[in-house]
Amino acid sequence: MTQTLSLLALLAAAPAAMPPPAAAPAAAAAPAPATPPPPVTVKVTNPLAIARTAETVSLTIAELKKLAPTLDAVKAVVLDDKRMPVLSQLIDGDGDDAPDELVFQADFAASAGRTFTVEAGTRAPFKAEDFRVYGRFVRERHDDMAWENDRVAHRMYGKDLETWKKEPLTSSGIDVWSKRAKRLVINDWYMTDDYHRDNGEGGDFYSVGKSRGCGGIALVLDDKPPAQSRNFTMSRVFAQGPIRLVFELSYDPYEAGAGVKVTETKRITLDAGKSFNRIASRFKLEGKASKAAVAVGIAKHAGADLKTDKTWMRTWEPLKDDNGGLGCAVVLAPGAGATSISTTDLDTYLVARTNPTAPFVYYMGSDWSKRGGVTDAASWTKAVQEAARALAAPVKVTLSAKK
Repeated sequence: MTQTLSLLALLAAAPAAMPPPAAAPAAAAAPAPATPPPPVTVKVTNPLAIARTAETVSLTIAELKKLAPTLDAVKAVVLDDKRMPVLSQLIDGDGDDAPDELVFQADFAASAGRTFTVEAGTRAPFKAEDFRVYGRFVRERHDDMAWENDRVAHRMYGKDLETWKKEPLTSSGIDVWSKRAKRLVINDWYMTDDYHRDNGEGGDFYSVGKSRGCGGIALVLDDKPPAQSRNFTMSRVFAQGPIRLVFELSYDPYEAGAGVKVTETKRITLDAGKSFNRIASRFKLEGKASKAAVAVGIAKHAGADLKTDKTWMRTWEPLKDDNGGLGCAVVLAPGAGATSISTTDLDTYLVARTNPTAPFVYYMGSDWSKRGGVTDAASWTKAVQEAARALAAPVKVTLSAKK
């Protein structure tokens, strides 16, 4: 009896039978992998019968997206015809934190072309040695704006210099620093503060003062005397290399005669491997003027040799203390032409008519005999002529979707 009760108790304590497990839900189908954007073929042709080195090819993100709508600009890479990566730079030209432009450089033989590909990939981080352009606001030197590449260096003067007790200067002229070092030197030269003599890399031997220096401008309204801005009051860098430097300088309103006030913003672009800067000045006029012209100036210096053409003007001058010769030049944008050459006590001007509501574009460049490039006035003239010719005949770029 006891055994029967124990067996019944055990049966009563046993758990109820579990129902069979429910079938596992079917696994969700994996999303189909996104279709990568199609590669874009970039054909670049040199229309000139002369070789071109360190030629900058510029592609807008908008035109790339027409052929590859899903291309993420921050993943765009450039490959040459052997599928080797080409150093490229994304540029945000309007400061909205979105790239607008993709640039890279290449060499081109005379009347020859090359083919590249832009496709989605992983952009390699830049290395310090990749950078061949640089520019910055130099607060510690009375608000200078200084910039350079592997060939040239320049600076312009900020507002604080106007009230410097030791040597105040009001000037929107452009200074030239002569350099023979390919490396970027601005920071080191400012740090040592010994750049008015040549320590093996070059120095600041050019005199600007109140002149236009090398390529400063003045506005001529209704045939009045040239009017020029004071020192810049604001600066902003949009692209800091390694291939292209882009920055802007803003100026307070100034009187330009006939009751007209002018506000100017200047955008300067310098590419690696080039002696010339692209300068675009935008003007805002308060008041009316029936005629407007821009006078692009070069300072008058003792012993300077001046030569002009319809679209360019250049000087070659000896520098003091056996520091060689320096060339300065300005070249008008293709399609523009000078209406006259004018002079003042300080400057010679190449004058060109302009629409004050549109940017006025010109190019300013320099070279130094001790850099290892040009050596005299004749070779500088040839370099300026070649630069003007290249600006008038840029490389031709054709895009197509690669199949």
